[in-house]
Amino acid sequence: MDIALSLVMLTVIALVLGAVALLRRGGHRRQAALMLALAAIMAINLAIWVLPTHNGKSLSREAKKEQAPK
Repeated sequence: MDIALSLVMLTVIALVLGAVALLRRGGHRRQAALMLALAAIMAINLAIWVLPTHNGKSLSREAKKEQAPK
């Protein structure tokens, strides 16, 4: 699970940097906007998985508990 969350964060960073590069070149504004929208959606999804609720539990921590022992 940690690897998947890390890959999502790296993808968010890559999408934002790619969108900024497209905007600086002056073209493909629609694609850059879509890249930023996707990065925002992925960041929100990551926050839902990682941030704890009012009782101190997060989805990622609960998923680790439910995995079968090795």
